[in-house]
Amino acid sequence: MEIKVLGPGCAKCSTTKKLISEVAKELGVEASVEPVTDLLEITKYDVMSTPGVVIDGKVVSSGKVPSRDEVKSWISGGSP
Repeated sequence: MEIKVLGPGCAKCSTTKKLISEVAKELGVEASVEPVTDLLEITKYDVMSTPGVVIDGKVVSSGKVPSRDEVKSWISGGSP
């Protein structure tokens, strides 16, 4: 599973990346969690508010730190 956290590297972005990594580990899911800080790369996903979360090429969240339950749902294959 490829997960990208889109944003400039702010506290909310760091919190989001850490949360996603923790949940993936809890669930035993092999996931690559990559920060994307390049503005041109972020705009390719049409995300106007950060942090944004992209899982396997699909934007699942933007503009907020997701809840633990949201992240669990995304990683376990539920709907965003």
